[in-house]
Amino acid sequence: MLADLAVQALCAEARLGPKPGLVDHRGRGAHDDMDLPLMLASAEALRPVFRSLARAARRMPVGAGLRAELGRLGRAGERVMLGVTRGVNTHRGALWALGLLVAGAATADDETEAVGRAARLAAIPDGDVPVSHGERVRRRFRVGGARAEAAAGFPHVVEVALPRLRAGRAAGLAEDVARLDALLAVMSLLDDTCVLHRGGLEGLRVVRLGAARVLAEGGAGTGSGRAAHLELDGRLRAGRLSPGGSGDLLAAGLFLDLVPWPGSVAGAEPGVVSCRR
Repeated sequence: MLADLAVQALCAEARLGPKPGLVDHRGRGAHDDMDLPLMLASAEALRPVFRSLARAARRMPVGAGLRAELGRLGRAGERVMLGVTRGVNTHRGALWALGLLVAGAATADDETEAVGRAARLAAIPDGDVPVSHGERVRRRFRVGGARAEAAAGFPHVVEVALPRLRAGRAAGLAEDVARLDALLAVMSLLDDTCVLHRGGLEGLRVVRLGAARVLAEGGAGTGSGRAAHLELDGRLRAGRLSPGGSGDLLAAGLFLDLVPWPGSVAGAEPGVVSCRR
């Protein structure tokens, strides 16, 4: 079930739109090598690896042994993904974040325990990890990056995306609007290495200030917010700035929100789409 929910979250994030600079139902965003069908195919390809990660986490305690096994499985899953996408990196960051959370959730009773287990796993070194674009950007700009986000307990998910998503629902916003506002909240705060890789510090400033402006105008569901949103989207497309790290963390939040924790009501409404729809 956890693997299915992880894929469901990835597909829901991919279909959500309009997302500034990101692939969605309208088109490629700031990318020239991926589109929505490719993102959905990539997400479906990750279903078996998420299942393997959950099985490993149920079989082994949190520690170096489990961390090594998760790393091995994750790298194998990445190779499968790249085979499906013909070398396009669609979901490497999402596989890291959701893979850890799937492992954390496998034996957890609630969201807090799942995130805590994922954070403990992320903090354990994995000597076999190749140097990625994200790691090079992290070193160059001296930002935390994906590993630091996970090891800190996914603060941009737990303290930013999920509260904004749930507050939007409580305020009666349409689900897509609540999700877009959650994405914008993350974009306004995250040192997104995907943005830094393409646009440096100035690109990051454009993303963060632009997202904050949309929220200050009332969010993606208001007239002035929509205008600011579309203006930001145009700037990111023109500058080829893709806030992919923020998209990954929104997907992570959607996953946690979907999980029916023991003794609780299932997290999200039943309208979250599957990739096959």
